[in-house]
Amino acid sequence: SISQMDALGKQILSLSKQNHTIFSILKGVRNGFVYGAKIRFPHALVMTFLFRSGSLKDKMRFVYQATKAHAKNLATFVFIYKSLMAIQRYLHKKEESTHAFFAGLVGGYFVFGEDNNINNQIVLYLFSRILVGMAKVGVKKGVVPAPSYSWSVFAALVWGVVMWLFRHERPSLQPSLQASMEYLYDDSENWDSLRNLFWHNK
Repeated sequence: SISQMDALGKQILSLSKQNHTIFSILKGVRNGFVYGAKIRFPHALVMTFLFRSGSLKDKMRFVYQATKAHAKNLATFVFIYKSLMAIQRYLHKKEESTHAFFAGLVGGYFVFGEDNNINNQIVLYLFSRILVGMAKVGVKKGVVPAPSYSWSVFAALVWGVVMWLFRHERPSLQPSLQASMEYLYDDSENWDSLRNLFWHNK
């Protein structure tokens, strides 16, 4: 009945508050699955149908596998990270600044250590973010001065380097980036009718 379900819900809620650490890990795993699926599914869907050949079944299988891998990896990392944080807090009686680094180090090695496309994209995404983050920390702590026009210079260098790599060292770029850039810069060099000049790419 509804009243029994309400009573069960209250019991579980009470239990979760009494065992906050365990339930926070469980919820973190849940959030890892959900967030990974939400992020990867639309990206994989668009990139697959834009750049991948094959049957509809093959394309949907690829989208499913990519989404599953991303969601599983994030959920597993959250589990390892939050578990190690809890263990370290228990052993040291408090949280120390090195705990997050150690937990992330272990989780990163075991979850994202395999060199594949999914892990590549996630790790490179984080790498770009932490470079900017560390630069901001350096400015905040007075280690380095805040440069003028820093974003403009940074953007110019990034685009200059990536275009040079695309033209002269293309295999060094990630396959998905190569595909995107080929669509933009190579495919626009070729057409043999009005149809594939403006309406279709090929």
